[in-house]
Amino acid sequence: MMQTKHAAVIYNPLKTRLDRVRRAIEEQERTHGWAASRWYETAPEDFGTDAARRALADGPAVMLASGGDGTVRAIAEALSGHDTPLALLPAGTGNLLARNLGMPLNDVDRAVSAAFTGTTRAVDVAVADLEDDAEQQRTHVFLVMAGIGLDAEMAANTSAIAKKHLGWLAYISPIARSVIGNRLFHLDYRVDGGHTRSARAHTVIVGNCGTLTGNMLLIPAAKVDDGLLDVVMLRPKGRFGWARIGTRLTLQGMARRSRFSRKMLRLAPDLQALGYAQGRRFDARFETPHTIELDGDSFGLVTRARITVRPGALQVCVESES
Repeated sequence: MMQTKHAAVIYNPLKTRLDRVRRAIEEQERTHGWAASRWYETAPEDFGTDAARRALADGPAVMLASGGDGTVRAIAEALSGHDTPLALLPAGTGNLLARNLGMPLNDVDRAVSAAFTGTTRAVDVAVADLEDDAEQQRTHVFLVMAGIGLDAEMAANTSAIAKKHLGWLAYISPIARSVIGNRLFHLDYRVDGGHTRSARAHTVIVGNCGTLTGNMLLIPAAKVDDGLLDVVMLRPKGRFGWARIGTRLTLQGMARRSRFSRKMLRLAPDLQALGYAQGRRFDARFETPHTIELDGDSFGLVTRARITVRPGALQVCVESES
């Protein structure tokens, strides 16, 4: 006798409006004749990886992730090597993967419907091999961005309570402190098989996606399914350098919606405070240990990082084109 398929729901209890999500999922189950979904709550210590692994053992037809980018990242880590599709139920302050895929952010019914009736899109998965000053090594995946510098300090020093109640306003104080201090660090890096280069930077970001909250376009060339990583180094000289970076990022965001802004962007000179590179592998060694973040969560201090890409390694549910 054929077993009725079921969905697995991995949810962050701090970010999920469980009553709304449960109602929407139960409606889809009734409409399409699926068995009751199985629910797995994330644990603070692993962001949801263990819950996702337990869910996989039960053989779901689709796995729904209800939480922010950190929850999605942790579930994607568990899904590595499996063909179970992942559906996004955006919650929290970031949801950058959903934004970059053009998915609904505030419509639970549409997001759940995509899990049960939508199609799938293959997206790249980035893999970060990290080493600390004690030469301890660990490996994690991410889907949006890895950051060293300002980005990582924001993730490490901004409390979950502040992010929950204030959203991205919670990051104003860390950003202001960093801009005023304008601390630079030294790194040696290499893209693919190229020459090793030295640089001083305030922030280094390796992106699989290019758009930040507020539709600010940080990495114009980044695409979630092009099989490439995009690296950007922020290296401003003083507060005026930060102002120029802010102006450029705003213009890049506007350029996607305005022909005039695209023309202005083409005419604008290259900005030395923003350095871009693209490839399939990024190796970096830091003179002193630095905090690294992956998709908004801090992963501690590292002295080396090797980041590679697995093209099309994750199937994500998206709405079917009408």
